[in-house]
Amino acid sequence: MTDESPDERELAALRARVASLESQEPRRHHRVRSFFAAVLIVLAAVLTPLAVVSSWSRAQVTDTGRFVSTMAPLASDPAVQGAVANRATDAIMQQLPISDLLNEVAPTDRPALNAVLGKVGSALTDGLTGFVHDQVLNVVRSDAFPAIWEGILRNAHAAFTKVLTGEGGGAVQVKGDTVTLDLAPVITQVKDRLVANGLGLAANIPEVHTDFVLVQSDAVKKAQTGLRLLDLAGFWVPVLAVVCAVGGILLAVRHRRATVTTALAMAVAAGLLGIGLTVFRALYLDKLPADVDQAAAAAVYDTLVRYLRAAVRMLLALGIVIALAAWLTGSGRRAGWVRQLWQAGLGAVRRAAEGIGLRLGPVGRFVHRWKAWLGWGAVVVAAIVVLTWGYPTAVVVLWIAVVLLAVLAVLEFLDARPEEPADRKAPSA
Repeated sequence: MTDESPDERELAALRARVASLESQEPRRHHRVRSFFAAVLIVLAAVLTPLAVVSSWSRAQVTDTGRFVSTMAPLASDPAVQGAVANRATDAIMQQLPISDLLNEVAPTDRPALNAVLGKVGSALTDGLTGFVHDQVLNVVRSDAFPAIWEGILRNAHAAFTKVLTGEGGGAVQVKGDTVTLDLAPVITQVKDRLVANGLGLAANIPEVHTDFVLVQSDAVKKAQTGLRLLDLAGFWVPVLAVVCAVGGILLAVRHRRATVTTALAMAVAAGLLGIGLTVFRALYLDKLPADVDQAAAAAVYDTLVRYLRAAVRMLLALGIVIALAAWLTGSGRRAGWVRQLWQAGLGAVRRAAEGIGLRLGPVGRFVHRWKAWLGWGAVVVAAIVVLTWGYPTAVVVLWIAVVLLAVLAVLEFLDARPEEPADRKAPSA
C-alpha cells in the first residue's frame, strides 16, 4: 500500500464529496418536480367538479336549444302535469266565482235557486272545480302541450340570465327563495277549451299570470352568487383544469404513472360530484314546504341536473379509459403480459389467414414500418372526436374507445414483421 501525502488525501476526500453532492442533486431535483407535479394533479382533481358545473351553467345560459332540451321532458312527466293542472285550476277558479254564474240567471228564478244553493252550493263549487280541472288535464295531457311547454321555455330563456343576476322578471322570476315559471300560455289554452265546452263565462277571464315553482330552497340566493361566478368563469375553469392535469403529467418524473394517477383522480372527483348531487337531492326534497308536490319537485330536480349527471358518467368513463390505456403502455410486468397476449392472439389470427391464402404484401410492410405513427394518429383522432363532440356521454366515450381498440387491432393484424414476411407461403402439410 502506497503512502499518500496529506494533500492527496484531502484532494480525494474533496472529490468524493463533490461526487456525493452531484449524486444528490438529481434526487433533490426529482423531489421538487414531483412535489409541484402532485400539486398540479391535486388542483386538476379539485377543479374537475367546478369545471363540470361551470360548463353546465354556461350552456344553460348561453344556449337556448340546450335549455329547452333540458327542460322539455317535463311536459310528459305525469307528476309535473298534475302539478301544473292543480296550479292552473286554482288560478282559473279565482276568476270564476259562483256569484258571477248567478248573475246570468233570470231574476225571477234567483230566489228558488238561492234556496237550493244554500244546501248544494259547496257541491256546485266542487263540481265546477272538477270540470275546470278536467279541462286543464286535457290540455296538459294533449299532444299539443309539449309545443306549448317549449314555447314557454323559449320565452323564458331570455329572462333566465336574470336569474343568475338576481333581477328576475320575464317568464322566469326569482322571489325570495323561489324560482318560478309563468304559466300564462297554459291558462290561455284552457280558457279557449272551457269556452268551446259550453262555459261561456270563461270568455271573461282576463290574462292570468300564475307561477309554477321550478326551485324552492333557502339556498337560491347562495346559488345565484355561485352560478354568477361560475358563469363568468365557465370557459376558463375547464381549461385551467386541463392545463393543470397536463402540466402535472409533464412535470412528473414518471409520466405514465402520473397519467394514471391524474385520470383516476379526476374521475374520482367527478364521482364525488355525482354523489353530491344525489345527497343534495334528498336534502332539497326533505326541506320543501308541505304543500309542494314532492313527485313534481323531484322530477324538476332530476331534469335540471340530468346533463350534470351525464357529464359525471362521461368523466368517469373517460378517466378509466385513459388510466387503463396509460397502464397498458407502461413497462410493468402485468401490462407486458397483456400486450404479449394481444400481439400473440392477433399474430395467430394473421398466420391462420395467411395459411388460407391471405397475402398482405406492401400493405403489411407499410404498416410494420409506420405502425407506431399510425397508432398515435388514431389516438389523436379519437381525442379530437371526444373534444369536439357537442355533449359527449359515457356511451359515446366507450364507443370511441371500442372503435379505437378495433383500429389498433387492425394495425396489429396488418403488421407483417420481417420474421413473418407477408408473402410467405403457407407451410406444406
